[in-house]
Amino acid sequence: MQGQPTAEVVAQVKDIPIYRTSIEQGHFPVLDKPEIARGFPDNWMTPRLAAALRSGDAEYVLSTGTHHARMQIIRPPYFLLHSYYRLWSEHPDIAVTWEQGCQRVSLTTVLATEHVARVNARKRGGQPDPLPDLADRRLDSRTVYVNLTLDPARWQRADVIRMLNEIEETRRTHPEGDYHLDCSSYHLAHLVLKARQWGLWEEFPHPASIVHAYEYTPGNVRRFLHEHFACPIIDLFGSTELGYLYYSDRQGRYHPYLDQMSVELHPVAPGSQLFGLIVSSVRNPYMPLIRYRSGDCVRTADGSPDPSRITRFCGREKELLTPGAAADSAEPIAQGDLDQCISATAPGVFLHQLQVGDDRSARLRFTTFDGRALDAPQADALATAVGELIGRRCQIAHGSHLPIGASGKYAWLAKD
Repeated sequence: MQGQPTAEVVAQVKDIPIYRTSIEQGHFPVLDKPEIARGFPDNWMTPRLAAALRSGDAEYVLSTGTHHARMQIIRPPYFLLHSYYRLWSEHPDIAVTWEQGCQRVSLTTVLATEHVARVNARKRGGQPDPLPDLADRRLDSRTVYVNLTLDPARWQRADVIRMLNEIEETRRTHPEGDYHLDCSSYHLAHLVLKARQWGLWEEFPHPASIVHAYEYTPGNVRRFLHEHFACPIIDLFGSTELGYLYYSDRQGRYHPYLDQMSVELHPVAPGSQLFGLIVSSVRNPYMPLIRYRSGDCVRTADGSPDPSRITRFCGREKELLTPGAAADSAEPIAQGDLDQCISATAPGVFLHQLQVGDDRSARLRFTTFDGRALDAPQADALATAVGELIGRRCQIAHGSHLPIGASGKYAWLAKD
């Protein structure tokens, strides 16, 4: 499937109300989130879908909505999990840990942990415990969640000891003592820093494979994790509504995973080499998305709109920054562009957030891995590099903490 869908795909969606006009006109326009939500769920309802909802073969869920509006969708139960498991089982660098039956320990947002605890409580006919035990945080026979705190920077020593003990307990269920670590890269970096700070690094059970798949991973965080773990560290790119579309290998190169999917790249602005992702997918049989604008941005190796040449996933279209008055170019600036600038200039920066006032000034707040401020030459270099990128005078401000969002994820951009 590329551009307009094939006859086979059209046949698969012909009974879905939202696509009727497109089929009659012989042209499928790009499908945006507001159009999906308009008239939902009637605009998607077919006799097959209604029957699946009654039987439990399909369910209503919300997209994650990290820093943007959440969208209600319909999908098979555990759709994203099954996509993850299949990719894990087929990935050339980490399939061995799937085949060996390694347990999956998930270290990510507390919202994910709370969701699993709620599901388990409903199965028992009760309410979730405010501090659910490890058994109540088990998703299935393969996966358990360990984080119980919104902001990982606020983990106390007792929290870290508990999580390390739970990882060790889970690891010991495997004959070889191996496990697979699924994580938000930020959460794992926080856990490493806390373990080192409190003399617990020797107690950290090292995984046999790592996947981070929950949000954008900055270059400095990626480098930090590679410095501390010798196993393959893999990035997965996907979404609640689509499943996983791309995976990295252990060298950081991205590869398509487009089973029952195709991808188009559209410039986010005329002449731009930053592209928005347009996805056609029939992987979800109950809500196939044809020419769907996912809202994600990418860059390619040669600046062309060739999906096979994607080298970086750069964040969200809704979070693009317009260059300021002093910019040499009108090219929109994505999260990945700022990150690349920071990681090239100041490798010690951990968390960062850009605060933009008008088109002439900005302030970069950041923390560092070692807690120390940058020395004067590097601080000046960082302020200069970021200022030139965004076309604004940029002040930098080192601190010990940056707040995390209500979603349990970090925002890179704050507009005052």
